[in-house]
Amino acid sequence: MPLVINKIIFLLLIPATILLSGQQATAGPQFPVYPVIKPNVAFWEKVYSTYTSSQGILHDKDYPNIIYTVVDLVNWNTPNAAKINNMLIKFSRHKYKKILSNLASGLRPRTREEKRIARLFKSNRHHSYRRAKETIRLQIGQKDHFLAGVIRSGRYMPSIKRILRARGLPVELAYLPHVESSFNPKAHSKASAVGLWQFTKTTGRDFMTINDVLDERYDPYVSTRAAAKFLQENYRQLGSWPLALTAYNYGRAGMIRAQRQKGSYEKIFKNHSTKLFKFASKNFYSEFLAALRVARRLEKDPTIIRDQLRATVTLRLKGFVSARDLRRYFAVSPQDFTLLNPALCKPVLESKKYIPKGYLLRLPATKAIRRKTGTFPASLLHNSQIRDRVYIVKKGDTAASIARKYNVSLKELSRNNRLNLKATIRIGQKLKIPGYGVATSRGNSGKIPFLQATAKRKP
Repeated sequence: MPLVINKIIFLLLIPATILLSGQQATAGPQFPVYPVIKPNVAFWEKVYSTYTSSQGILHDKDYPNIIYTVVDLVNWNTPNAAKINNMLIKFSRHKYKKILSNLASGLRPRTREEKRIARLFKSNRHHSYRRAKETIRLQIGQKDHFLAGVIRSGRYMPSIKRILRARGLPVELAYLPHVESSFNPKAHSKASAVGLWQFTKTTGRDFMTINDVLDERYDPYVSTRAAAKFLQENYRQLGSWPLALTAYNYGRAGMIRAQRQKGSYEKIFKNHSTKLFKFASKNFYSEFLAALRVARRLEKDPTIIRDQLRATVTLRLKGFVSARDLRRYFAVSPQDFTLLNPALCKPVLESKKYIPKGYLLRLPATKAIRRKTGTFPASLLHNSQIRDRVYIVKKGDTAASIARKYNVSLKELSRNNRLNLKATIRIGQKLKIPGYGVATSRGNSGKIPFLQATAKRKP
């Protein structure tokens, strides 16, 4: 997940030989597996290819190749699954903490399991046991989710690779969404990052349109172009792909500081430590390498049928248009319309707002639709966007009561007005009521041509 870009411009003296070009982007060992990260890469390969989401791996946070046990979990769709699984994990964690405590206190291992745990540590055993007791970590397996991501990736991978090649970037970067989202364009994170490339709003706004009408983070192709620009700038400033990819998760400014202090990626991996540079950032490049390896193996498996590109017609809208009108005119189902235009926000899909002028619309490439793409009835076009109704907060009002009054969700009202988590409002405050406003007049009658696009283009 790319973090907020520090607005301070860092002027680095980077040799010209490491500046990005089409030739340099595809030459040499660009994604090395350093000896220091080999155990981490091997661990993530197991996470992606051996253990499923019904298995929890108890391992050492600092040395992931030290695996204490694999906990068999109940299916997460089972009633009370989270509670049951938490108890199973807690019991196993307690068991191995006790074993490590006994070993740290000097007790000789007696049982077969205690002897196995003791053999995992080679030197400074008592000190290692004490440290390890505090660094037990749980990782849920991802084999089933990763396979599903590989299947989904077939729909997007050719276009993503084409975009990367056009910018002179290594095609290996096309596999990064396996780490970020498992190629689920609707993916959300706890940090409110979304889409294939998991952009936050703050970073996303530097590259894409994000408002109450469009959120281009959800568009696989627009967000890929944004990710390509972001990664290219990371590489330009940092000079290597291991550092550029780590910066994608940790943040470019933080990585620049780490590079200045420590130097190479290997030294940063071994010695860099801050409140933000923790397990996720430290392992991000290792995860990428593991995902690249596992995905390429699965792509060669003839029994795995990946999703295919869907042929579409693309139209550049020359005015503001209602989604409902477009669906009726082209006879497209709401499901297909939403699937092919994932950047359109809820108010637009519900026709409370218009699709903006200039938007590149995608539609199924059927014969009937292709026949209608040459011209379009201007009577469906509008000159400007629907304006939100403004409500002035009165005494006794709450955000929830206002939302109920206008039949909008509290979440939608809060998002449109950037309210805090408690949806606090004040008397006299002006609130935008999304989807309630004055519709604009339509354009002239008759038919006008759209900007022509390839009729059978695959997105």
